[in-house]
Amino acid sequence: MAAPLAYALIATDLDGTLLRGDDTVSDRSRRALAAVSEAGARHLVVTGRPAPRVRPLLDELGYAGLAVCGQGAQLYDAGANRMEWSVKLDRELAEAALGKIEAEVGQVYAAVDQDGVHGLTLIEPGYEMPHPTLPAMRVPKRDVLWEEPISKVLLRHPLLPDDELAAVARDAVGSLASVTMSGPGTVELQPCGVTKATGLALAAERLGLTAADTIAFGDMPNDIPMFLWAAHGVAMANAHGELKAVADELTLSNEDDGIAVVLDRLLLGGRRTDPKDTP
Repeated sequence: MAAPLAYALIATDLDGTLLRGDDTVSDRSRRALAAVSEAGARHLVVTGRPAPRVRPLLDELGYAGLAVCGQGAQLYDAGANRMEWSVKLDRELAEAALGKIEAEVGQVYAAVDQDGVHGLTLIEPGYEMPHPTLPAMRVPKRDVLWEEPISKVLLRHPLLPDDELAAVARDAVGSLASVTMSGPGTVELQPCGVTKATGLALAAERLGLTAADTIAFGDMPNDIPMFLWAAHGVAMANAHGELKAVADELTLSNEDDGIAVVLDRLLLGGRRTDPKDTP
Protein backbone atom coordinates (compact mmCIF):
# COMPACT_ATOMS: atom_id res chain seq x y z
CA MET A 1 0.00 0.00 0.00
CA ALA A 2 1.39 3.41 -0.92
CA ALA A 3 2.47 5.61 1.95
CA PRO A 4 0.16 8.55 2.71
CA LEU A 5 3.22 10.74 3.19
CA ALA A 6 4.78 12.76 0.40
CA TYR A 7 7.81 10.44 0.47
CA ALA A 8 7.54 6.67 0.80
CA LEU A 9 11.28 6.17 1.34
CA ILE A 10 13.26 7.96 4.07
CA ALA A 11 16.98 7.49 3.35
CA THR A 12 19.28 8.53 6.20
CA ASP A 13 23.01 8.63 6.60
CA LEU A 14 24.22 7.69 10.08
CA ASP A 15 27.35 9.54 11.28
CA GLY A 16 26.76 13.26 11.57
CA THR A 17 23.14 12.83 10.45
CA LEU A 18 20.93 10.40 12.37
CA LEU A 19 23.54 9.62 15.00
CA ARG A 20 24.61 12.11 17.62
CA GLY A 21 28.30 12.49 18.39
CA ASP A 22 28.15 9.71 20.98
CA ASP A 23 26.78 7.21 18.42
CA THR A 24 23.26 7.30 19.86
CA VAL A 25 19.89 8.13 18.32
CA SER A 26 17.77 10.56 20.31
CA ASP A 27 14.34 9.62 21.63
CA ARG A 28 12.77 12.29 19.43
CA SER A 29 14.40 10.86 16.29
CA ARG A 30 13.28 7.37 17.26
CA ARG A 31 9.71 8.58 17.69
CA ALA A 32 9.75 10.38 14.35
CA LEU A 33 11.07 7.34 12.49
CA ALA A 34 8.53 5.10 14.20
CA ALA A 35 5.74 7.50 13.26
CA VAL A 36 6.66 7.64 9.56
CA SER A 37 6.95 3.86 9.52
CA GLU A 38 3.48 3.59 11.07
CA ALA A 39 2.24 5.98 8.38
CA GLY A 40 3.50 3.57 5.72
CA ALA A 41 6.93 4.92 4.75
CA ARG A 42 10.14 2.88 4.78
CA HIS A 43 13.29 3.97 6.63
CA LEU A 44 16.48 3.00 4.80
CA VAL A 45 19.91 3.43 6.36
CA VAL A 46 22.50 4.52 3.76
CA THR A 47 25.94 4.65 5.37
CA GLY A 48 29.62 4.63 4.60
CA ARG A 49 30.18 2.15 7.39
CA PRO A 50 30.64 -1.46 6.28
CA ALA A 51 27.98 -3.94 7.32
CA PRO A 52 29.94 -5.50 10.23
CA ARG A 53 30.58 -2.04 11.74
CA VAL A 54 26.94 -0.98 11.46
CA ARG A 55 25.23 -4.17 12.64
CA PRO A 56 25.39 -3.36 16.39
CA LEU A 57 23.74 0.03 15.74
CA LEU A 58 21.00 -1.52 13.65
CA ASP A 59 20.38 -4.16 16.31
CA GLU A 60 20.08 -1.45 18.96
CA LEU A 61 17.57 0.41 16.78
CA GLY A 62 15.55 -2.73 16.15
CA TYR A 63 16.24 -2.23 12.44
CA ALA A 64 15.61 -5.44 10.49
CA GLY A 65 15.32 -4.38 6.84
CA LEU A 66 17.73 -3.66 4.01
CA ALA A 67 20.62 -1.27 4.63
CA VAL A 68 23.01 0.28 2.13
CA CYS A 69 26.52 0.03 3.59
CA GLY A 70 30.13 0.62 2.55
CA GLN A 71 29.36 3.79 0.53
CA GLY A 72 26.95 1.85 -1.66
CA ALA A 73 29.15 -1.19 -2.22
CA GLN A 74 27.03 -3.42 0.05
CA LEU A 75 23.31 -4.15 0.25
CA TYR A 76 22.83 -5.80 3.62
CA ASP A 77 19.79 -7.60 5.05
CA ALA A 78 19.97 -6.69 8.72
CA GLY A 79 17.23 -9.08 9.80
CA ALA A 80 18.89 -12.11 8.21
CA ASN A 81 22.47 -10.87 8.78
CA ARG A 82 23.08 -11.60 5.11
CA MET A 83 24.80 -9.71 2.32
CA GLU A 84 22.32 -9.41 -0.53
CA TRP A 85 24.77 -7.80 -2.93
CA SER A 86 28.31 -6.44 -2.81
CA VAL A 87 31.04 -5.01 -5.02
CA LYS A 88 34.69 -5.60 -4.18
CA LEU A 89 37.49 -3.13 -4.79
CA ASP A 90 40.19 -4.82 -6.86
CA ARG A 91 43.19 -5.04 -4.55
CA GLU A 92 45.78 -4.56 -7.30
CA LEU A 93 43.98 -1.44 -8.48
CA ALA A 94 43.76 -0.18 -4.90
CA GLU A 95 47.48 -0.68 -4.34
CA ALA A 96 48.26 1.06 -7.65
CA ALA A 97 45.96 3.96 -6.71
CA LEU A 98 47.76 4.37 -3.38
CA GLY A 99 51.08 4.50 -5.20
CA LYS A 100 49.81 7.25 -7.52
CA ILE A 101 48.52 9.30 -4.59
CA GLU A 102 51.79 8.95 -2.67
CA ALA A 103 53.72 10.02 -5.77
CA GLU A 104 51.84 13.33 -5.50
CA VAL A 105 51.64 14.00 -1.76
CA GLY A 106 54.20 11.73 -0.09
CA GLN A 107 53.36 9.04 2.43
CA VAL A 108 49.75 8.45 3.38
CA TYR A 109 48.43 6.04 5.97
CA ALA A 110 45.88 3.47 4.88
CA ALA A 111 43.20 1.17 6.25
CA VAL A 112 40.82 -1.23 4.53
CA ASP A 113 37.34 -2.59 5.15
CA GLN A 114 37.24 -6.24 4.24
CA ASP A 115 34.31 -7.55 2.23
CA GLY A 116 31.51 -9.63 3.77
CA VAL A 117 29.37 -9.72 6.90
CA HIS A 118 32.35 -10.82 8.99
CA GLY A 119 34.92 -8.54 7.36
CA LEU A 120 37.41 -6.70 9.55
CA THR A 121 38.73 -3.17 9.42
CA LEU A 122 42.52 -3.38 9.16
CA ILE A 123 44.83 -0.41 9.76
CA GLU A 124 48.49 -0.14 8.85
CA PRO A 125 51.16 1.39 11.14
CA GLY A 126 50.64 5.13 11.47
CA TYR A 127 46.93 5.12 10.63
CA GLU A 128 44.68 6.50 13.37
CA MET A 129 40.96 5.74 13.32
CA PRO A 130 39.02 9.02 12.98
CA HIS A 131 36.08 7.44 14.82
CA PRO A 132 37.49 5.83 17.99
CA THR A 133 34.38 3.78 18.73
CA LEU A 134 34.78 1.72 15.54
CA PRO A 135 36.77 -1.50 16.10
CA ALA A 136 39.87 -2.04 13.98
CA MET A 137 42.80 -4.43 13.89
CA ARG A 138 46.30 -3.03 13.46
CA VAL A 139 48.53 -5.00 11.08
CA PRO A 140 52.35 -4.94 10.96
CA LYS A 141 52.74 -3.78 7.35
CA ARG A 142 50.71 -2.56 4.36
CA ASP A 143 51.00 -5.85 2.46
CA VAL A 144 48.65 -7.47 4.98
CA LEU A 145 45.87 -5.10 3.93
CA TRP A 146 45.58 -6.89 0.59
CA GLU A 147 45.43 -10.48 1.83
CA GLU A 148 41.60 -10.76 1.77
CA PRO A 149 38.92 -9.20 -0.50
CA ILE A 150 38.10 -5.59 0.41
CA SER A 151 35.25 -3.17 -0.20
CA LYS A 152 37.20 0.09 0.22
CA VAL A 153 40.41 1.81 1.34
CA LEU A 154 40.52 4.64 3.87
CA LEU A 155 43.29 7.25 3.66
CA ARG A 156 44.83 9.80 5.99
CA HIS A 157 47.66 12.24 5.41
CA PRO A 158 49.76 13.57 8.29
CA LEU A 159 49.50 17.19 7.09
CA LEU A 160 47.02 17.73 4.24
CA PRO A 161 43.43 18.74 5.01
CA ASP A 162 40.79 16.22 3.93
CA ASP A 163 39.46 18.37 1.08
CA GLU A 164 42.93 18.80 -0.40
CA LEU A 165 43.78 15.12 -0.05
CA ALA A 166 40.50 14.13 -1.72
CA ALA A 167 41.08 16.52 -4.62
CA VAL A 168 44.63 15.30 -5.22
CA ALA A 169 43.50 11.69 -4.95
CA ARG A 170 40.77 12.16 -7.58
CA ASP A 171 43.24 13.60 -10.04
CA ALA A 172 45.85 10.95 -9.29
CA VAL A 173 43.76 7.77 -9.45
CA GLY A 174 41.57 8.60 -12.45
CA SER A 175 39.39 5.59 -13.28
CA LEU A 176 41.20 3.19 -10.94
CA ALA A 177 38.74 3.97 -8.14
CA SER A 178 36.13 6.43 -6.95
CA VAL A 179 37.27 8.91 -4.31
CA THR A 180 34.97 10.37 -1.68
CA MET A 181 35.07 12.05 1.71
CA SER A 182 32.66 10.70 4.30
CA GLY A 183 33.71 12.45 7.49
CA PRO A 184 36.55 14.22 9.26
CA GLY A 185 39.75 12.31 8.57
CA THR A 186 37.97 9.94 6.20
CA VAL A 187 38.98 10.07 2.55
CA GLU A 188 38.09 6.81 0.83
CA LEU A 189 38.74 4.80 -2.32
CA GLN A 190 35.91 2.58 -3.48
CA PRO A 191 35.07 0.61 -6.64
CA CYS A 192 34.84 2.90 -9.66
CA GLY A 193 31.28 4.03 -10.27
CA VAL A 194 29.99 2.85 -6.89
CA THR A 195 28.33 5.53 -4.76
CA LYS A 196 25.60 5.83 -2.17
CA ALA A 197 23.27 6.60 -5.07
CA THR A 198 23.94 3.27 -6.81
CA GLY A 199 23.29 1.38 -3.59
CA LEU A 200 20.21 3.44 -2.77
CA ALA A 201 18.78 2.91 -6.27
CA LEU A 202 19.24 -0.86 -5.95
CA ALA A 203 17.62 -0.95 -2.51
CA ALA A 204 14.71 1.22 -3.68
CA GLU A 205 14.12 -1.06 -6.66
CA ARG A 206 13.94 -4.09 -4.37
CA LEU A 207 11.43 -2.23 -2.22
CA GLY A 208 9.33 -1.33 -5.25
CA LEU A 209 10.11 2.39 -4.90
CA THR A 210 11.81 5.05 -7.02
CA ALA A 211 13.82 8.25 -6.75
CA ALA A 212 10.56 10.22 -6.92
CA ASP A 213 9.46 8.50 -3.68
CA THR A 214 12.66 9.35 -1.79
CA ILE A 215 13.78 12.02 0.65
CA ALA A 216 17.44 11.75 1.71
CA PHE A 217 19.32 13.15 4.71
CA GLY A 218 23.09 13.58 4.96
CA ASP A 219 26.04 15.67 6.05
CA MET A 220 29.14 14.98 3.91
CA PRO A 221 30.28 15.04 0.26
CA ASN A 222 29.77 11.27 -0.03
CA ASP A 223 26.04 12.04 0.26
CA ILE A 224 26.04 14.24 -2.87
CA PRO A 225 25.22 11.39 -5.32
CA MET A 226 22.37 10.32 -3.04
CA PHE A 227 20.97 13.87 -3.01
CA LEU A 228 21.23 14.13 -6.79
CA TRP A 229 19.34 10.83 -7.18
CA ALA A 230 16.58 11.42 -4.63
CA ALA A 231 13.58 13.69 -5.14
CA HIS A 232 14.60 15.81 -2.15
CA GLY A 233 17.90 16.16 -0.29
CA VAL A 234 18.09 17.58 3.23
CA ALA A 235 21.48 18.66 4.61
CA MET A 236 22.13 18.93 8.31
CA ALA A 237 23.21 22.27 9.79
CA ASN A 238 26.59 20.66 10.51
CA ALA A 239 26.96 19.49 6.89
CA HIS A 240 29.99 20.07 4.68
CA GLY A 241 29.67 23.08 2.38
CA GLU A 242 29.78 20.94 -0.76
CA LEU A 243 26.67 19.06 0.33
CA LYS A 244 24.84 22.20 1.41
CA ALA A 245 25.45 23.59 -2.08
CA VAL A 246 23.40 20.82 -3.72
CA ALA A 247 20.79 20.34 -0.98
CA ASP A 248 17.15 21.24 -1.48
CA GLU A 249 16.77 22.11 2.18
CA LEU A 250 18.74 22.68 5.37
CA THR A 251 17.63 21.42 8.75
CA LEU A 252 19.03 21.52 12.27
CA SER A 253 22.17 19.61 13.23
CA ASN A 254 22.40 15.94 14.15
CA GLU A 255 22.69 17.01 17.79
CA ASP A 256 19.45 18.99 17.52
CA ASP A 257 17.22 16.31 15.91
CA GLY A 258 17.35 17.80 12.43
CA ILE A 259 15.85 14.69 10.83
CA ALA A 260 12.95 14.62 13.30
CA VAL A 261 12.18 18.29 12.57
CA VAL A 262 11.59 17.51 8.90
CA LEU A 263 9.77 14.22 9.49
CA ASP A 264 7.45 15.81 12.05
CA ARG A 265 6.55 18.47 9.49
CA LEU A 266 5.84 15.83 6.87
CA LEU A 267 3.63 13.95 9.29
CA LEU A 268 1.70 17.09 10.14
CA GLY A 269 1.24 18.26 6.57
CA GLY A 270 1.58 15.10 4.51
CA ARG A 271 3.10 17.26 1.80
CA ARG A 272 6.28 17.55 -0.19
CA THR A 273 8.77 19.95 1.30
CA ASP A 274 9.51 23.32 -0.18
CA PRO A 275 13.24 23.95 -0.80
CA LYS A 276 12.77 27.31 0.89
CA ASP A 277 11.53 25.67 4.09
CA THR A 278 13.81 25.83 7.10
CA PRO A 279 13.09 24.72 10.65
